[in-house]
Amino acid sequence: MKRLCFIVLALVVALPSAAQNGYQQPVDALRALVDAPLAPSMSLSPDRNMMLLMERQALPTIADLAAPEMRLAGTRINPRTNGPSRSTGYVSMTLTTVDGADERRVSGIPAGTSIGSGSWAPDGSGYVFPVTFPDRIELWSLDVASASARRLIDQPLNGVGGGMFTWMPDSRTLLVRAVAADRGAMPTAPEVPATPVVQENAGEAAPARTYQDLLESPYDEDVFEWFMSSDLLRVSMDGTVTNLGRSGMIASMDPSPDGRFILMETMLRPFSYLVPYYRFPNRIEVIDTDGGLVQLIEEQPLQENVPTGFGSTTTGIRSIGWRQDADATLAWVEALDGGDANVEADRRDAVKQLPHPFTDDPLTLIELPLRSAGMMWSDEGYMLAAERWTATREFRMYKVPTNGTRIAIQTVFDYSYEDRYNDPGSPLMDTDATGRRLLMTSDDGQSIYLTGTGASPEGNRPFLRRYDLGSGETEELFRSEAPWYERFTDWLDEDEGTFLTLRESVNEPPNYVKRSVGSDDVTAVTNFPHPYPELEGISKETISYTRADGVPLTADLYLPAGYDASRDGPLPTLVWAYPREFKSAAAAGQVSSTPYAFKRISYSGALPYVTQGYAVMNIAAMPIIGEGDEQPNDTFVEQLVTSAEAVINEGVRRGVVDPDRVAIAGHSYGAFMTANLLAHSDLFRAGIARSGAYNRSLTPFGFQAEPRTFWEAPEIYFAMSPFMHAHKVNEPILLIHGMADNNSGTFPVQSERFYHGLKGNGATARLVMLPHESHGYRARESVLHVLWETHTWLDTYVKNAPPRVEVSEPTGR
Repeated sequence: MKRLCFIVLALVVALPSAAQNGYQQPVDALRALVDAPLAPSMSLSPDRNMMLLMERQALPTIADLAAPEMRLAGTRINPRTNGPSRSTGYVSMTLTTVDGADERRVSGIPAGTSIGSGSWAPDGSGYVFPVTFPDRIELWSLDVASASARRLIDQPLNGVGGGMFTWMPDSRTLLVRAVAADRGAMPTAPEVPATPVVQENAGEAAPARTYQDLLESPYDEDVFEWFMSSDLLRVSMDGTVTNLGRSGMIASMDPSPDGRFILMETMLRPFSYLVPYYRFPNRIEVIDTDGGLVQLIEEQPLQENVPTGFGSTTTGIRSIGWRQDADATLAWVEALDGGDANVEADRRDAVKQLPHPFTDDPLTLIELPLRSAGMMWSDEGYMLAAERWTATREFRMYKVPTNGTRIAIQTVFDYSYEDRYNDPGSPLMDTDATGRRLLMTSDDGQSIYLTGTGASPEGNRPFLRRYDLGSGETEELFRSEAPWYERFTDWLDEDEGTFLTLRESVNEPPNYVKRSVGSDDVTAVTNFPHPYPELEGISKETISYTRADGVPLTADLYLPAGYDASRDGPLPTLVWAYPREFKSAAAAGQVSSTPYAFKRISYSGALPYVTQGYAVMNIAAMPIIGEGDEQPNDTFVEQLVTSAEAVINEGVRRGVVDPDRVAIAGHSYGAFMTANLLAHSDLFRAGIARSGAYNRSLTPFGFQAEPRTFWEAPEIYFAMSPFMHAHKVNEPILLIHGMADNNSGTFPVQSERFYHGLKGNGATARLVMLPHESHGYRARESVLHVLWETHTWLDTYVKNAPPRVEVSEPTGR
């Protein structure tokens, strides 16, 4: 038996000479992509007359990322600010009317600070937001009339483990979670351990998926509690502060719609070294607006023993909140099957309610055959309750009466959520002048509005529809039309039929426009510039082709500016992909992108290299299908290889891809895919794998969409692990990984051990570990260096690769 191999010996020394020479700079065209301007973020006021445009921060420096950081209980904390580390904010804000007649830059915000995302008062009279200073997070308010901002209170906000503030219904008062005023100094790490770290299990199964940044010692526990310690404040817009006398590890606070009560959750000990903070014990209680206890709802224990399997969940109360259509009625979900998706059950979840005074037994609104997927309340005597089940991809939505009438529960939608073509869309919600989040309805509640991506064989065509709950009839109010890709964002005036959309085309960046129902006329609202007009000549096409087993596939093909296949011949090519699991071959073959989206050349993916003479096959479909009783991963490798063959063959058929010079690349699960394709095929000249997991025995309780554990399907874990097949990788592979990766399963050691396996078996491999970087790369120096690494690797081992030769294969693949 023979296999293709590549001559690489002469090139092995091309890269290591720069291995430890500091951060490298890519060519000017790639560096320009990093410096391209970012469109601002937009927030529409509740009265829909004003837009708040927020200018995004530039990339942080590596010095910023190197700032102190505490990694505790599944979260990452900036100890200087008592907030999240690595957060991205804004540098300025501008108020503008929707009609563009008045635009004012917001004044008063200190230079050198970071502006966080805030929220409008329910009546639109003001806007509050966090401002991060080097040593604290402060609460600031924006006066719309004067376009000026000011600090609202002196006590710093607590940004660890929960929300920092929320509006009361009166739009004049806020509930604020502030750093506890009397918590004292941060605990000091002991110089000598006082005790060994002991964990014990008394024979009860307690499987847990792979989490990062967990607590590891009693000292960690003390420090985490110190960071979580909070005071609950009531703050008026005039700056008056009332301490409600509620201190502790406050996790959330939510005012009732009538403003009389507060639903508060407080984290408790004992902590866990196996699961993140959101599985820690929790006390749920209702208090009044002066801090007095009204009713204890539940004290929840540590949730370490949640069964494995998609659809498994915690026991007891979950997803608790206020019914938005009532003055003071709690609603929540409880599992009826012990939270175990692996047991047979006719009913999985119950939606329950408990009205004021919160002392009676809760009433059940509906028992669900599947797992709850959310509740949406209307002001017309009903709610919409959603459920879903991962194993079968089922999704259902019910109309449930809430006003005590004996109207039968009605099934509104029943479909497979992986069937994008038949997705009816999501109900549109609206916030009223007291902050209640309700279904947007018409015809006295008989009709709701739906928005969705509008997947179709022609690509995604987002829509706005009116849906009659009684007849099931749909009226299409808006649908994106070629050559535009356009998404509904919000109503401006429902009665007049005016609304905002975000509109873009292949060569025009996204901008907001005003539309009217039944009219094709558009009025420009914003005019954000093209971030890289010099790249307009790059071509983009969504291509369709078929896998060997008949499954239809798609990819977005990008070609360099000025390229002509008949004149220039086939190109070196980069394929970028991310595998997805399906239970239906028909759904797997559906188109999931659009040919009309703006050519957004993100520096973080494959598209930058089209500027360097490469064809790029972006988002190449790699479906992994398992119909009936079969699991998708039963034939993971085989399906991966046939999908890769199909995309290369289509590029060759078009005359744009040189089959001898193709690279494969991906991030996270795409990196896992890349390593597998190099181990199990000879389709590619080289690979680039970023932040991947390569040894599935290190994620033994499931990964991605794999529901089985390592002990239930060891042969699957072995077959899918590139680490187990490192001796078969005979193409150059570039491994890149953040040294502070906190994504579940993608520990940095995954890349380190895979590299050791590759090196030990004589592979051509390079490992780049990025200091202080997490799963995605953020520091400017890191981003530029990754561009340099990738470009250099591609030019060395793909564009300028020597010819293939055939050698005898000593071991089979």
